[in-house]
Amino acid sequence: MNTMRMLVVEDDGKIASFVVNGLRQNGYAVDHAADGEEGLALARTVSYDAAVLDLMLPRLDGLSLLRQLRADRILTPVLILSARASVDDRVQGLQAGGDDYLTKPFAFSELLARVQALVRRSSQVAEPTRLTAGDLSLDVVRREVIRAGERIDLQPREFSLLELLLRNAGRPVTKTMILEHVWDFSFDPQTNVVDVLVHRLRSKVDRDFPVKLIQTMRGVGYVLKAA
Repeated sequence: MNTMRMLVVEDDGKIASFVVNGLRQNGYAVDHAADGEEGLALARTVSYDAAVLDLMLPRLDGLSLLRQLRADRILTPVLILSARASVDDRVQGLQAGGDDYLTKPFAFSELLARVQALVRRSSQVAEPTRLTAGDLSLDVVRREVIRAGERIDLQPREFSLLELLLRNAGRPVTKTMILEHVWDFSFDPQTNVVDVLVHRLRSKVDRDFPVKLIQTMRGVGYVLKAA
């Protein structure tokens, strides 16, 4: 299997190091550009599987870089990083040709999950419709959850949360990821709606079974582990 190649265009040294090192630790080959012109030059000469692009860049801003890429018919999937969190800013970034939008500050696990999703979509790898962990299975098409042969009825948001946990089985899922996946927009991360939803899901999926699948990772979020 060929190594996936990523481009990170970010002028903040601390953030760039955080993202580049994290991607490399997860097996990606990574090139880094510290300004928009260098990023554009790299994106024009190297075929990348995905790019992480800051908007506030010296020499050439991120939106201009993005528009130029799309004008050149370079279709590299782009995850926009920005401190701008308003709906208008997100819309502008996506209309300029971005494929996803992540606001700062962010957890690396969330960035990684979004990059992986972009790569899957662009390579047209179909996501599985039946997800399993131990004796738990979830059928995305039939909207059916079964554990140890027993059917479990879930509300729509409980189902969405379980699907997210199963698709990331063994990997931490942050509260921000859950908020954006389940509610489709960003709530105040200090709110306890995630804790309430996780508690409801656990009462249905874990409470009556000896093995508890949904585990809390303090200060990070939650992880679903089959063993």
